[in-house]
Amino acid sequence: MTEEQKLRIAQIQRIEGEHLYLRRITEADTDKVVRWRNMPHVVERFIYRAEVTRADHERWLAEQVGTGRVEQFIITLKDGDREIGSQYFTHIDPEAGNAEFGIFIGEQDALGKKYGTEVLQLAVKYAFEEMHLREVILRVLEDNEWAIRSYKSCGFVICPELTQEEVLDGVNRKIIFMKKGQL
Repeated sequence: MTEEQKLRIAQIQRIEGEHLYLRRITEADTDKVVRWRNMPHVVERFIYRAEVTRADHERWLAEQVGTGRVEQFIITLKDGDREIGSQYFTHIDPEAGNAEFGIFIGEQDALGKKYGTEVLQLAVKYAFEEMHLREVILRVLEDNEWAIRSYKSCGFVICPELTQEEVLDGVNRKIIFMKKGQL
């Protein structure tokens, strides 16, 4: 990725969708992100399950988001400008042309309303058109059937050769990798 492309990406502050938009995360979002990230319904779907503190999040912002290693956005509903969660790209590899997608909806009453699917569509378009990636990868727990259906509906395919197992809360859990390539 050229310096010009990096600058152009950094200048994109908002990604518009039909029902929501993604805006770049700021330090002012720390308290709500920490609250969301520690909500039981979010933790149970994450691989990294340790409690996230304000200091952890501030370090994440400085060392990951601030250095460009991570692109992170706040998910905001257009109706009332209500913030409901976060979307991010990690493990960004411009040479390989890929990154890992992640999302969490922190506001429980916003679950099951297809906001995650809209976020995924916006994020993938951004990854291909603005970040010039060729592939977006994600990881999902095998029992998260709702998320897997959503990812498949957006064109992601399961990579059976890339599964792994982790012990989460004392139980072996299978992690599925999925990917979508640029058409």
